[in-house]
Amino acid sequence: MPPVISSISTQLVDLPTIRPHRLSMTTMARQTLVIVRLRSSDDIEGVGEATTIGGLSYSAESPESIQCNIDAWLAPLLIGQPADNLNALMARLDRHARGNAIARSALETALLDAQGKRLGVSVATLLGGAVHDHLPVLWTLASGDTRKDIDEAFQRLDERRHCQFKLKLGANALGEDLRHTEAICAALEGRAGVQVDINQAWDESTAVQGISALEAAGVALIEQPIPARQVSGLTRLANRFRVPMLADEAVQDAGDGLTLLNAGFSGAFALKIAKAGGPRGALKLAHLARSAGVGLYGGTLLEGTIGTAASLHAWSTLPSLEWGTEMFGPLLLQDDIVTEGLCYHEFGVDLPSGPGLGITLDEDRLRFYTRP
Repeated sequence: MPPVISSISTQLVDLPTIRPHRLSMTTMARQTLVIVRLRSSDDIEGVGEATTIGGLSYSAESPESIQCNIDAWLAPLLIGQPADNLNALMARLDRHARGNAIARSALETALLDAQGKRLGVSVATLLGGAVHDHLPVLWTLASGDTRKDIDEAFQRLDERRHCQFKLKLGANALGEDLRHTEAICAALEGRAGVQVDINQAWDESTAVQGISALEAAGVALIEQPIPARQVSGLTRLANRFRVPMLADEAVQDAGDGLTLLNAGFSGAFALKIAKAGGPRGALKLAHLARSAGVGLYGGTLLEGTIGTAASLHAWSTLPSLEWGTEMFGPLLLQDDIVTEGLCYHEFGVDLPSGPGLGITLDEDRLRFYTRP
């Protein structure tokens, strides 16, 4: 008789960041993780993580709504169901619930983690097998202070932890953002690559002006300069400039990817398991992009170690990630809730080993940071 899901619990975990992290829509001093613990009748527990940025600043799901919807609606659909049939379980959610991609991602991660532990294999193996066991990771410079950002970049280079950097633009006036970027590009020229993320802050005319200057400064990639729904505008920008456009908020899943491709978009896609409803949905988008010759980038919603590990298991199965990854979320946090963190070295991060995600919770620290 197959094991059944016996319980699903959630908890909100608030972790302080190492410094204020400034984006166009918010400044973060802490990150809230929604930790999902799924237990089956065979006494195997799977863990998952649902994370977003700045409450409702980034998406329609907040940590509190994620917890509420899992507890009240999604978990009851899964409890009592066979625990070892992921396709059937996720199809059941599809039939009875709409949206909630971040919450679904946490549940799918927990189910994959449990099944991996049950079979004694990694999540990457369940997803088809790892092609890579070490993935490149860039670092985001987002203090808002040009001198601090340059010093931080040189420190990361000297540590051999990161050799690619992203700047968060859009919170300031265009001229100020351009001066900030040009100074950093000049300081890092010949030592590291620089890309920028606008987080939808510009209109198309501002983007034309800004991208022209960013291209001249040597920026390698421009992420989501205009609002997500302006597909035609993003396509025009991608076709107008040599520097590639990276679609992020505009491409949540494979359906959005098809819309962009049909519009003639020729840039790159940012993959995020949270946007796509889980690792499998993100990989569907990745395979669509690869078939169309679109480059890939392993994105983050600044997840902690559990969510980052789930993403790494997915990205490890891809033959190539032309634009690398930004799986630095745990490094932005002052502390962790796992017994052993991820191993960052040589400008990247190792894929965790062991069954499931290869991650073990630290119950004491988890209890300390859990919101009452």
